[in-house]
Amino acid sequence: MPAIKHTKNELKAQREALRRFERFLPMLQLKKQQLQMEIQSIDAAIAQKKADEERVIQALRPWLRMFADPFPIESLLSVESVGQSESNIAGVTIPVFAGIFFKREPIDLFDSPPWIDEGLETLEQLISLHTELDILAEQRRLIVEELRSTSQRVNLFEKVKIPESREHIRIIKIFLGDEQTAGVARAKNAKNRSSSRAADIEPDPLERSA
Repeated sequence: MPAIKHTKNELKAQREALRRFERFLPMLQLKKQQLQMEIQSIDAAIAQKKADEERVIQALRPWLRMFADPFPIESLLSVESVGQSESNIAGVTIPVFAGIFFKREPIDLFDSPPWIDEGLETLEQLISLHTELDILAEQRRLIVEELRSTSQRVNLFEKVKIPESREHIRIIKIFLGDEQTAGVARAKNAKNRSSSRAADIEPDPLERSA
């Protein structure tokens, strides 16, 4: 515990610090709860997107043999742009998926397999889901990072700063109380000594009458 001054000014400063810590702590605790809830929401969204991805893959299985024929389907499809917006969660700016735009190359229907249109649509779905999952993963990373920082501050306030300020206040009050008691005792002793000296120098009544 750092050294403190045993003064009234220090007592005032410690009381102000304690009030400040006690005022900020509930705000940090609320932020921590919000971040935890957001992580749960993101985890649910990730699980949903993975389930959607699995459904698309399962739907492909009946005609996967069609893809066995060599055909450069990937060359017909490219991602032109990914739309993103931003959202603020408990003070954290996170990216939000806002759509994906594809570019398709012209198709020669006479030199393409019959499944090409459905294959391109399925490929777009899978790429879109992968992109959403990547953005959700980035959301989670940013929120987890902020949660870690907020949790550290909550622990600092709860386990260090607030108990430390209370202990400082207790110590200073004891010291100032002892000082006050000692001051009263010194004043009484000084008064008693003054009374004794006055009695010593006061003339004897018989001498005064003579």
